[in-house]
Amino acid sequence: MGEYHTLGELRDRAPKLFGIPTGTRLDELFYRVERSGDGYRRVPLGGIPHLAVLNVTGVPDTGKSILAEQFAVTQAGAGYRVLYVTVESPAGFLYTALKQKSEALGLSFQEVEENILVIDASASDELRENPRALLDTMAYAIRERKVTNVVIDSITGLYEHKEVAARQIVRQFFNFLKRWRQTAILVSQKRSAQASESAEAAGGLAVAHILDGTIVLDKKLIETRWDVSLYHLPPGSVLRTLRIDGCRLAPHDSRTWVFEITELGTIEILAPLEEYVRKRGGGGSGGSE
Repeated sequence: MGEYHTLGELRDRAPKLFGIPTGTRLDELFYRVERSGDGYRRVPLGGIPHLAVLNVTGVPDTGKSILAEQFAVTQAGAGYRVLYVTVESPAGFLYTALKQKSEALGLSFQEVEENILVIDASASDELRENPRALLDTMAYAIRERKVTNVVIDSITGLYEHKEVAARQIVRQFFNFLKRWRQTAILVSQKRSAQASESAEAAGGLAVAHILDGTIVLDKKLIETRWDVSLYHLPPGSVLRTLRIDGCRLAPHDSRTWVFEITELGTIEILAPLEEYVRKRGGGGSGGSE
């Protein structure tokens, strides 16, 4: 027989709603609603929701890994342990990327080195092909080093060539992260045939439907006269955008925001798309090209 509970019996199980900083302006886009006098007001969470397991998705070269890395070094630099499961890039290359992010953000790389644990699934067929082996390894690291945050880049790499099983695999990792009370970012790749601004990733909607929310990263190549006229950017420019495509755990800004990848390799979120376009059309800077 299954169990049931009254809503009141779940009070002590409910997590507190607060933010886990990402080191980007994304921290301002999640909020909670509080009573203020006769009305209500939005209070920014200051990060992604605590204990959220979020899907970061987009076509290639949209900044998914950069966002995941920036989150990891921000948390590690603040003294929190992060487990980074690299499925695509070998661990040596990840070391270089995280060192560059730390320096760009003015963080102590000595502290980042101490607080980020790496599982290199890119070099292990067993870890990539056997979810149980990877979950056992993750559980050991989380338990032994008191990890509170997890990055998997990418979850898509764990079900390559077996997308029929994608939903089952994603569910296993989602349930695992909830059981171990982790705040997590799971990067997922899009098929080129999918609408780039949508939340759908490889494996159908397995990732977006199961996880707590989705952050969609996109890029627009300025090619036509219409593009030049609309965005006020020269031909050949790339316009990068970010959008929170739903989150179960907290209210959020649902507008499309423009961001850039800086020369230092970090993400800087500039402004809502409509504001960015309006400023450029009116002669304002609105951000770099």
